[in-house]
Amino acid sequence: METLNVDLGTRSYPIHVGPGLLARADALLPDTMGADVLVVSNATVAPLYLDRLLNAFGARRVVSHLLPDGEQHKTLDEVAGIVTTALEAGFSRDATFIALGGGVVGDMTGFAAAVFMRGVRCVQIPTTLLAQVDSSVGGKTGVNHRLGKNLIGAFHQPSCVLIDTDTLDSLPPREFAAGMAEVIKHGAIADLAYFEMLERQQEALVSRESDALGQAIAQSCRIKAAVVAEDERERGRRAILNFGHTFGHAIEACTGYTRWLHGEAVALGMLMAAEMSDLEPVSQARLRDLIVAMRLPTEPGSLATASMLKAMGHDKKVQAGSLTLILLSGLGEAYISRDFDDARLKSVLDAWST
Repeated sequence: METLNVDLGTRSYPIHVGPGLLARADALLPDTMGADVLVVSNATVAPLYLDRLLNAFGARRVVSHLLPDGEQHKTLDEVAGIVTTALEAGFSRDATFIALGGGVVGDMTGFAAAVFMRGVRCVQIPTTLLAQVDSSVGGKTGVNHRLGKNLIGAFHQPSCVLIDTDTLDSLPPREFAAGMAEVIKHGAIADLAYFEMLERQQEALVSRESDALGQAIAQSCRIKAAVVAEDERERGRRAILNFGHTFGHAIEACTGYTRWLHGEAVALGMLMAAEMSDLEPVSQARLRDLIVAMRLPTEPGSLATASMLKAMGHDKKVQAGSLTLILLSGLGEAYISRDFDDARLKSVLDAWST
């Protein structure tokens, strides 16, 4: 097991990474946890791992709540269901909510923890690669609105993140590939050496070799933890973590959150953002080649430019009516752009809409 730390002063917390951690969960979770625990999972993950987690708890009172699987269920109504379960169980402000599942489960559980009794402890136990390297770390929680993704939410840092790498063994190939999009993103925005390692280790990563995968998960978490520690509330540098996401979120919204997995949309969004960037053609090609090698899509299908622009206009990063894009000056070097050429953006979107 490797333990990293997200340094946020009194809200700092550990990230434990390694195999077999579900069976050791009670010993690894913070001492400040109360006696009441609500484990939130979904209909896909629960049959695989819920009993294993529940068996790890000793004298605690544990209640479970299952969500339907899928991004389309990431709604306020489903969060209300989590809260109702906690209330009916008689939980109070010393309760701990545990998210056992992918990014959707983590975001919804974190948001429910943020609003239940005005805030209770939350633990993230991500079971997908995408959640392990991205959404479980950093405290962003929330749900979707019909006008856009993650428009309703709160910053609510977990007390602990527990990454059991064994859970990736059961991950379908498409879900695994979707997680690799966020891995690639971390190298592209902040660490050229890491990006180059991914290029060298692409076959081992696709084959899910434990050493290569463990290194990638840990390094992605280090990068995200460092950025979050510097800018917890995304008032500055943390925005670079959204590379590919402004385009990707718009793709998801324009396709009803059903056609593409989040990581697939981010992969497409990274390619669009790369075209908007001051990036040499050889670097654009390397990014595209790595995305292809990780079995991710490079063609979004039919997208209407007007619909994409409308969806991007509802993005959370719009400030004073101005859209913010995360672009690359080189591989491993991201920057925040608010003064890009609108005509160029439309041209890029037009090229992808054909």
